Order: sequence, then C-alpha cells, then structure tokens
Amino acid sequence: MEEAAGGRIPELFARAASVERLDPDLLRRLVAKGRAAIPMNVHRSRERAVGVGELLRTKVNVNVGTSQTAEDAGLEVRKALAAVGAGADAVMDLSTGGDLDQTRRQILQAVEVPVGTVPIYQAAVRKELTSQGMFNALEQQARDGVDFVTVHVGVNRTSLERLQKDPRLLGVVSRGGSLTLKYMAETGEDNPYYAEFDYLLEIAREHEVTLSLGDGLRPGCIEDASDRAKYMEFIILGEMVAKARKAGVQSMVEGPGHVPADQIETSVRAMKHVTDHAPLYLLGPLVTDVAPGYDHITAAMGGVIAGMAGADFLCATTPSEHLDLPTIEDVIEGTIVTRIAAHAADLTRPGVQEEARAWDRRMSLARAALDWDGQFTEAIDPQKARQIRHRRGVDIDTCTMCSELCAIRIAREALEGKAD
Repeated sequence: MEEAAGGRIPELFARAASVERLDPDLLRRLVAKGRAAIPMNVHRSRERAVGVGELLRTKVNVNVGTSQTAEDAGLEVRKALAAVGAGADAVMDLSTGGDLDQTRRQILQAVEVPVGTVPIYQAAVRKELTSQGMFNALEQQARDGVDFVTVHVGVNRTSLERLQKDPRLLGVVSRGGSLTLKYMAETGEDNPYYAEFDYLLEIAREHEVTLSLGDGLRPGCIEDASDRAKYMEFIILGEMVAKARKAGVQSMVEGPGHVPADQIETSVRAMKHVTDHAPLYLLGPLVTDVAPGYDHITAAMGGVIAGMAGADFLCATTPSEHLDLPTIEDVIEGTIVTRIAAHAADLTRPGVQEEARAWDRRMSLARAALDWDGQFTEAIDPQKARQIRHRRGVDIDTCTMCSELCAIRIAREALEGKAD
C-alpha cells in the first residue's frame, strides 16, 4: 500500500493489471485507497499476481484441507491443483487433521495462486487456544508464505452482547467464530485478534500478509439472516479496515452466509458502505437451506446477486457442503459452478463488463455458425461440453436434440432464400 500511495508502479502491479487488461496506474490508485488488494506474501515467489476488488473481475476461491477424520495431505494438494486447473483464482487451506504445517507448505509450493489460511484452527488443534498461541499460529503461517489470513476480529464482547440479546435459531456456524467464543468464555478476556489488533497489524505488515477480516457471526440459516449481530459485526469490521489502511496493511472483508435472495443486495451494499468499499469476500450467499447435495447451486444463485451488488470475491461451495469433506470431483464441480456465477456477475460489473460480454459474444458467433470446436473453445468447461456433445456417438453438424429440425440452420436458410 505504501508503494501504491507513493506513485510508483511496481512490477507486481503491472502483472496484476495485465491479467485484467487494466491501466496499471488505475490499479495502483485502487490499492492505495484500499479498494483493491493484491495478496502476495513477501516470502513467497510466484509469477501469477491476482487482484481482488473494485473494477476487477469477480474472483473465485476454493477451500481445501484435511479434517480430523481424513488426514491425507497429498489428497488435499491434488484438490488444490484440481481447483486451480478448473479456474480458481485462490485457494484456502482449512486443515484441521494430520500435520498441518506439512499440508500447508505442500499446498503453497504446489499452486501459483494466492493461498489463505485461518490461523486460529492451528492454535485450536495444537490445544494452544490462548492469546500467545493464536499469534504464534498467525506468525508461523505468515513466515511460511501464506498470502492472506482470515482473522475473526468482529467477534468480540460488543458483538457477543448483540448475539445474546437477539438469540438465533442456529447460533454461530463459523468454526473460527465459535473458537473465538470458546476462548472468550474460558478466559473472560476479549478476542486477542481484536484487543491486540495493532500487534496483528505489525505481523501482517512485516510479512506483507493481506488480512481477510472474517465473518465469525455470519448467519447459518435463512431465519438468522440480517440480524443485529451480523450488522454489528459489519460495523466493527469497518473500523478494523480503517486501522489496517492507516498501518499500510491490505485488507478484505468477509460476508455471509445464508441469506434469502431479496436481502442479499441490502447486505452487500451495507458491508461495502461501512467498510468504505473494501474488497468483499463472500461464501455464497446460499439462498435456501433445503438443498443439501446441491448447495454449490444455491450458493451460485446468491453469488450472482451478490456480485451484481458489488461483491468482489466468491468462495466456492461444493455439493458436499453441510454433508462431508469434498472429493476432487466435488471441488472441480464447485469451482466451475462458482466461476459461472462470477462471470454472470461480471456481465453487469463496471470495469469488466465489456470484456465479459465479449466472451459471450464469441460463444454466440460460434453457435450461429454451428462451429462446435469454437463452442468448446469458449466453454467455461470444455471437457464436459465435449463429453455431452459426443456421448451418443452421432456425428452431425447440429445438436442431437434438434437434428434436422435445427432452428438456427432452418431460419438461416429461410432468410437467405435457400430453404428446400
């Protein structure tokens, strides 16, 4: 942020701007204001620079990581690679099982995109859920090269009071949020990441780690959406964004959660307003609670609405959400579906709308010409499109649904006076 404010355009900014086809000086000004971020840890060397925020493409993150019942680090590395191969712009390692350090370092080495973590998980797994343990985990992960970290600074005594006065059906569904509440209940002290935020900023600044200010009180069901606790957390996160910017530390803000479709725009615009347009990172939002096995779709539906309202970064949800640790196939499907949502939002997004619509136009031209190779080239998932196209083994110039009654061909021949 200091480099951006100083007027110089570092090579990092040029690389990120090139991917977006954006003027590097415009990106520099956005970063200087805190309206865009380029997560890049000083200890990590990678060619790909990814910008998140205003006037940039809507980005997609994919979560991977071991659990206490599935500790295969190699599998999680393969999931991370599969996600990036399917088009993910970032991955987060949420591991809680096995050797957390080994898993994290292998993922950092394997992928060429920003990698995020949630340090409080490591403190809890190591049974070091203390102020020192939480900061030790944060600092170790920063030294390892993690580009962005989720810290639930909005879960504190003030927001807890709101939660107690306005009880929820499903309570707290954020794992980091619940661990923070556990610390507060056991010690009688406030959240260390909030109470000692200046120290947290020192660590982030030293290692050039972007802070992702977590939504520890995000609603976990439709009935809990848009309650006082959530909005109180928004306000606190806005205050922390201002402090981070003053310290020269890049920050993003995380948001809900489960939100009915008619409340998503209000939620996103409120978060953007109280955080002074910090990059906004959302899980979903999921627009209904009743679709286990299809929550990648319910999240994508909410993601389109959120992206239209100003969300910048969508976290992929897989078909396994609420049910199981995702497989590689689940990760790929969740990535693709979330990329579709991100692109649908970009078709309406200032700064990237023209490029997004040009992509759809290329697909339309290929369809008009019955150019199947062209259609596969422009498809967001070429492999699946080819598989479906050829699964019947019929080789004709139209789709097998319409065959000789192809509307495009019939209308074209009729308009050209060539109808038989």
